Amino acid sequence: MDLPSVDSCLENWNELGADFKTLETVNKDYLTKLEELIDVQSKCVKELNHQRYRVGIIKRSLRRLHIGEDDAEKVASLRKEIEKRDRTLFDIEQTLPKPNGMYLKIILGNVNVSILNKNDKFKYKDEYEKFKLILSAIGFLLSVANLCINLRVLELSLMFLLVWYYCTLTIRESILKVNGSKIKGWWRLHHFISTAASAFLLVWPVSSSWTTFRFQFMVFNVYISVVQYLQFRYQQGVLYRLKALGERHNMDITIEGFHSWMWRGLGFLLPFLFAGYLFQLYNAYKLYELSIHSDAPWQVPVLSVLFFALFLGNTITTSMVIPQKIHEIREHREQRIHAYPVKNNDSARKTD
Repeated sequence: MDLPSVDSCLENWNELGADFKTLETVNKDYLTKLEELIDVQSKCVKELNHQRYRVGIIKRSLRRLHIGEDDAEKVASLRKEIEKRDRTLFDIEQTLPKPNGMYLKIILGNVNVSILNKNDKFKYKDEYEKFKLILSAIGFLLSVANLCINLRVLELSLMFLLVWYYCTLTIRESILKVNGSKIKGWWRLHHFISTAASAFLLVWPVSSSWTTFRFQFMVFNVYISVVQYLQFRYQQGVLYRLKALGERHNMDITIEGFHSWMWRGLGFLLPFLFAGYLFQLYNAYKLYELSIHSDAPWQVPVLSVLFFALFLGNTITTSMVIPQKIHEIREHREQRIHAYPVKNNDSARKTD
């Protein structure tokens, strides 16, 4: 709303001057408390490192000592206490800023990317999942368009999108890692390999080998986009449910704590994942066949190796995760039985 006269402007300016003095006072308090926060953070980091150092000495000593029967019970109790302390120290560590890894230092320098607020961490993880979904949808549309129209500009647009997408994922996942995500090393390596593969596809010249592989690759992209949508639905469901229960860290990507109700979603997802891995193997085999021809460019054998590496790594990692999840489900059930023995017995009687 505009002011009607010069006098009104002057009157509002004088009122605003009083508000400005309040702002300056608040800002001074903010800067003072910010300096205090940085000082307290430094002390907390120092104490955390001291705890880790002393606990490490105790762990090494227990491994090297010859423990007799008389001390076995004491040692077992001490190890349980150490496990509890390690979990508490990990939780404390998530509230403190951490240095960037080597990759982030190369990309961003020493810019602090630690997210200290739990809600902000959840929002970042949520945005990460939505980013993957949006880019997957765009990739799906471009792949379908390439199946319908044979246009070089569309092909290059898709390849460039894949390079940018996977390169961005490596940065976002490195930030997640700094903030405590337990994402397995293979999945991060997977996106580095995918970035390289997309770059080689981008510079693959138009040739008979590309014409032969083109349709198969576009179908592969369509399928992977569908699988990524299913993964998004599964991840969002697990993330929101665990956040509501307050049981897991907000930055987890591959959920480590696993409950039986999660199997319903994962059991549905696994066949689609393994079908995608077999598709990667088929891509590697087809590229290997094309690489035998004398006119095949260097991108063909290199891509064959990369697709085979993706198939192997994905299959091995996912196959190793499944037994871990089954074991965690059993442990969780046992913990609930021990934690609520009376309640479980009453439920059993009602069932009987």
